[in-house]
Amino acid sequence: MTKKLMYLLGIIITILVGTYFYYTCCSSCGTTATDTPVNKNQEQVKTPIVQEATSYPFSLEGNGFSYDTNDNFNFNTSGFAILDPLSKKVDNGVEAIKKHIEQDSKNAVTITGYYKDSETNNSAFPNLGIARANTIKNYMVTKGIPSSNLNIAGQLKEDMVAKDSVYLGPVAYTVGVNEDNSEQMSTLYQKIKDNPLVLHFKTGEAAISLTVEQRQKIADISTYLDKVDGSLCTVIGHTDNVGDRNNNISLGLSRAEFAKQYLVNNGISATKVSASSKGPDVPIESNDTEEGKAKNRRTVVTLK
Repeated sequence: MTKKLMYLLGIIITILVGTYFYYTCCSSCGTTATDTPVNKNQEQVKTPIVQEATSYPFSLEGNGFSYDTNDNFNFNTSGFAILDPLSKKVDNGVEAIKKHIEQDSKNAVTITGYYKDSETNNSAFPNLGIARANTIKNYMVTKGIPSSNLNIAGQLKEDMVAKDSVYLGPVAYTVGVNEDNSEQMSTLYQKIKDNPLVLHFKTGEAAISLTVEQRQKIADISTYLDKVDGSLCTVIGHTDNVGDRNNNISLGLSRAEFAKQYLVNNGISATKVSASSKGPDVPIESNDTEEGKAKNRRTVVTLK
């Protein structure tokens, strides 16, 4: 065998051996780059599921009345102020409700606002659902619908999904008939008078923080003012006896006015709230102790 032939045979053997080891030892060879992860421990990236926003229509039916449109009142998450612009179709619905009530003063509509537990309730009401319903009620009152023909309620609705931090129509409506509630209102009046809302302010305090019980008291007062013609809410400021009496009368009045504005900001008509001061003249505890003075520095919200 010539030297040249042996050289060619060596090249062939080398190619055959290389091909054998290529296919037997490199199991991943022949696959594309996308078939093999760069890092075996690397978790596959999952695309997050985006829930579709919920939307509730302005829809009423019953007692000979019907109105329906996909538009409705909208609210920011954790908010109870109606968002602008308001659809013309919603205003048409409000006008239809007005005409329905004008046909028979016993006709009524219940507005039920929706809310979620995860929302922050900065209103004066027990929950944001009631606060939203109350805001809509007040809007309808400005359009000429008597508040006595509008009832409000709140409902927890955890399946609501916001769109860009806005809830689309988180409210429902029910058509009904006003029942005689004179006995119920008489009971509510006595309840409020026996256990009024009492607010205590710290020096320089510029905010009101309410307990659950206090929020319910405001809801009760609001209900009574809506249902009873000529009803009035009184806000009376009281102080301890430290300092000049005239200055204390002025201080008590400023706190009463502050509390009144808080109620107005939360949907109670300013024409139904009066603010006044009795300064140090009506203490409920002795001013000889710091504890007694603190209790005397109070603002009482009740019914006239």
